[in-house]
Parts: sequence; structure tokens; C-alpha cells
Amino acid sequence: MNRIGHWINNKVVLGTSGRSGVVFNPATGEQQAAVDFANVAELDAVVASAKAALPGWRSTSLSRRAEVMFRMRELVDANRKEIANIVSLEHGKVPADAMGELARGLENIEFACGIPALMKGGYSEQAAGGVDVYSIRQPLGVVAGITPFNFPAMVPMWMFANAIMCGNTFVLKPSEKDPSAAMFIADLLRQSGLPDGVFNVVHGDKVAVDRLLEHPDIAAVSFVGSTPIAKYVYETGTRNGKRVQALGGAKNHMLVLPDADLDMAADAAVSAAYGSAGERCMAVSVVAAVDSIADQLIDKIKTRIPNIKVGAGTDPSAEMGPLITREHRDKVAGYVHGAAKEGAKVVIDGTAKAKDDGFFLNPSLIDEAKPGMKCYDEEIFGPVLVVTRVEGYEAGLKLINDNPYGNGTAIFTRDGGVARQFQFDVQVGMVGINVPIPVPVSYYSFGGWKASLFGDQHMYGPEGVNFFTRGKVVTSRWPDPRTSSVNLGFPQNR
Repeated sequence: MNRIGHWINNKVVLGTSGRSGVVFNPATGEQQAAVDFANVAELDAVVASAKAALPGWRSTSLSRRAEVMFRMRELVDANRKEIANIVSLEHGKVPADAMGELARGLENIEFACGIPALMKGGYSEQAAGGVDVYSIRQPLGVVAGITPFNFPAMVPMWMFANAIMCGNTFVLKPSEKDPSAAMFIADLLRQSGLPDGVFNVVHGDKVAVDRLLEHPDIAAVSFVGSTPIAKYVYETGTRNGKRVQALGGAKNHMLVLPDADLDMAADAAVSAAYGSAGERCMAVSVVAAVDSIADQLIDKIKTRIPNIKVGAGTDPSAEMGPLITREHRDKVAGYVHGAAKEGAKVVIDGTAKAKDDGFFLNPSLIDEAKPGMKCYDEEIFGPVLVVTRVEGYEAGLKLINDNPYGNGTAIFTRDGGVARQFQFDVQVGMVGINVPIPVPVSYYSFGGWKASLFGDQHMYGPEGVNFFTRGKVVTSRWPDPRTSSVNLGFPQNR
């Protein structure tokens, strides 16, 4: 049985706590590894390693840091297939989906290579007589990332690339359900020339998370996960004096208007709802269809679902893989089973034909869902698409704005004026116009509103640089000694 240890000072260190977690192959349901869980003492040792490495890394020149990150970019690119295979084996994603995850993660490493241009401050000459004022950005110190199971390679890249390039040292606590991608990435960073202790990986459960949130030497925590845990991470971390960005859950709506290309909308709904078995915070989980075209759109979606090939990542023809665990699969199936009891219509029950082995569910489609029903209100995080019917644009907009989540949304229409009004009116952080999964490119920033984000900085891109740095303003004067005198008055600029 493969045993997965921690990564400290550029090498694998086996745990000593005696506690561990099970890593399954979701496609077979069989255990394929055991991952060590850190206790408080082990977590403290990891943070101590990062703290010891901080002075040397912070004083490393920007050009040297960029050189390391450029090497990392080349190594990730060269090892795409191997990393994608690790993701497929532990998460269950089919190869095309895993490769897509790597491509989007790589974009963030490429963005980080250019951070020296974003670390520039400002300079004002002669702000007062003989006085110059300038601003600089400096790293925070030791920072941590807590990442989810659904993107075990991409989300860590969202965090560590910017954090490290800004001069911080980093402690990653990946999901215990699929930890191997993080370990592979750690070794690539070692090969890139990153010094010992700058990037560390510690595995664990709530014990490790709580210690990261409480540890006095952790300056900031970046988190992606469910809304209840995001709220807990934000409140606990900030209570302990840390800067925190905590991205939570979602209930992403796709509003389809009567003038939309319905074939395009149906393709988009199926792709965005069932890709990665619905285990995406940017998945479309609700189609808000205007009444006049709802039946037609649902028929088009319904005809496409049977063509989705469900299977293991080892099957090159598979388009959708299993869910991450048996417990999660059963929870998702429960939403489908309970929908009819709440008054919704189960158009396609994907639980009835689930495979016997592995944690598979086939796609499900639920119509006539309404607020107040669990299948509508709660984040299902599985291959279930819910349809709710609305009278028109205003009703659809209100439905979206009334939802407690505000992560992503999309509108499908041919009317440019309506689309522009939608992007102006909708209270959601990421908006797609005829784009079902509007994940921003790496030189913008990712994050939602309302219960989908706790904190005031979005992730990666320019806001990611801001999150992992703090500003300092320097006021300087090199006076002529002959003009020096005692003056107790308040300093003035004129």
C-alpha cells in the first residue's frame, strides 16, 4: 500500500502522528494509498521550516525568483500528462478534463513569471522641499493555502505561484482525498531550484487546518471549499489576526432568454453541468428558462444527456468520471430522490443506472424546481442539472439576485443591449455572456460575491498579488546639513 508523507525542506518526510486517511480510486472504489495526517507538533515543524527559509527567499532578487518560476513553467508543461494521470487516478476526472485543469493552472504560473512588473511601486519627486515619497510592496511572510479535492493541481497553482513570486514562503494543506498531485508539484518546484523550506506540503484533517488558522507565524491563509467551511476559516483566521481570503460554494444560474440559440444553450448547459461530474464551483447547476422556450430547451437538453459517456479515466472515450467518495455519491443521489417529494419533476434519474463498482452517478435532470426545495437551494456538487421556469428577464434576474450565493452566472441571448444590462444589474462576481463557465483568465482575478466569498480580495491575478503583499510608503529627505534646525511644528508639504 502506497504511503503518502509530508513535504518539508524539499523532501518527503513520513508522518509520526500515527493517524492517516484513506485515498481511494473513485473509478473502482478501492483504496490505493494512505496519507499521513499531521498532528500539531508536525504542523509546527512545517511552519518552522517555512519561517527559517523566509529571510533568504525574501532577499532573493526578483529576477532570480522569476528564473525559478520560468523553470517551473517548463517542468509543469513537460509533465502535463503525468500530473493529469495522477489527478484522474485520485479524483476520477477523465483525461481531457484533467488536462484542462493543468492548462488553466499553468496560466497562473505564466502570470506569476511576470510579477516583477506588478511589484513596482510609485515615486513622487519633490513632494515637499527636498522631500521625495515612494511606495513599495513587500511580502507578508509565511502564508498558507488550504485547497479542495475538485482541483488538486490547479487551485494550488492559483495560490503558491503568486505567493512565492512575491517573496513569501508557503505551506500547502491539500485535500486529504487526492493529495498526490500536490506532492508531485512540490518535487517539480525542487527541480526548478526553489530553496529548501520555501514550499511545503502538510497533510491532515481539521487538526491541521485549525493549527494553520491559529499559528502565530502564519500571516495569511487562502482557502477554497464549501461555504460553511469558508466562513469558519475566515472567522477563525481573522480572529487570530491573519489576512484571509476564503472562497465558498455556489449555485450558478444560466438564464436563457427566448431569442437565444437554443441548441447552443443546450450544449452549454450540458457541458457546464456535467463536466467533471458537476464537482466544480463554477458548474452551471440551475438553468433559469423563460417559460415560452422552457419545454423546447429541456427537450434539447434531454436528448443530449444519453450521449454522455460515463466511465473511468482509463477509458479514452469517457467524458464524465465518478464522484470523489461513496459518501458524496450517496449524498448527491439523495437530492435526486428527494426532488419529486418536494414537488419537482425528475426528468432523468441518473441514479437508477449507476455503475456497481466505483463512485459513479449518471447525469440527472430535474425540472420545475423552485426556491425552498433542497435541490434548488443547496449546492449539490454533482451531475445534477436543475431547471426552474421564469416569466422573463426581470424574473430571472430577480431569481439570481435573491440567491444567497454569488459566484458565477451566465446569460444566453442574441440581444446585446439586454446582455449589457444583465452584466450591469446582476449581483454575481463572475458573469458569462453566451459563455457558461466564465472562469477569468489568469491576468484577471477569480472570486464571487455574497456567500461565495469571505474576505475582500479575489484569487490570483492582480488581486492575488495584492493579497500576498502589503504596501509601505517611504518619505525621504537628504538635507543639506547647513539647513538643519529644530522645528516642533507639524510637518507640512508647502
